[in-house]
Amino acid sequence: MELQEIIDKSSRIVFFGGAGVSTESGIPDFRSADGLYSQKYKYPPEQIVSHTFFTQRTEEFYEFYRDRMIFPDAKPNAAHLKLAELEKAGKLSAVITQNIDGLHQAAGSRNVIELHGSVHRNYCTKCGKFYPLSAVTETDGIPKCECGGLIKPDVVLYEESLKTEDIENAVQEIASADCLIIGGTSLVVYPAAGLVRYFNGKYLAVINKSELHTDTNADVVINDSIGKVFSEIKVN
Repeated sequence: MELQEIIDKSSRIVFFGGAGVSTESGIPDFRSADGLYSQKYKYPPEQIVSHTFFTQRTEEFYEFYRDRMIFPDAKPNAAHLKLAELEKAGKLSAVITQNIDGLHQAAGSRNVIELHGSVHRNYCTKCGKFYPLSAVTETDGIPKCECGGLIKPDVVLYEESLKTEDIENAVQEIASADCLIIGGTSLVVYPAAGLVRYFNGKYLAVINKSELHTDTNADVVINDSIGKVFSEIKVN
């Protein structure tokens, strides 16, 4: 069965995506050969993007964060745009993403569950006031609130928990889907990767450049560029 046929036959599609969805927009992933984890820094990237490092070495955290985690000029690619088109057509009910770049919303998707937060939301750890991305990009050193408090990105760092509301919403969407498309993720980051077990629908499709352990259960497995695959999909 082809992906197009599955999409045509489905009425409640949920897309579960990871870093591979955004690499074609010029945003590096974490685990590939040229991803963040394979690059050399004074500290391992997974240590730098941890809650402990953020609280103890905040200035060094922001140095890395501005340099390697924020891509304000990135634009949505064919996958983002097609998913937004599928939602507008009433075929897709939700996008669940592990990405923090906001590209799904930039493409026009409305129901986006951001499991790991977003670089576009930042808040004062003292008074709770929210700030846009510019509060980080247009400042140097440690960004501070008007009240003097520390501004923190609303992204889930290592040692931090995913928001209960996001998990519950994701489970609900996956459990009620008749089609789940998994794209651009290695499905090794938990608890996010564990959410796919709640899928009991009819069709499971996997689009990823490398093979996943979920492939054996899938109706369709495509090891190719996700942008290329989605650009060939027709929305009926």
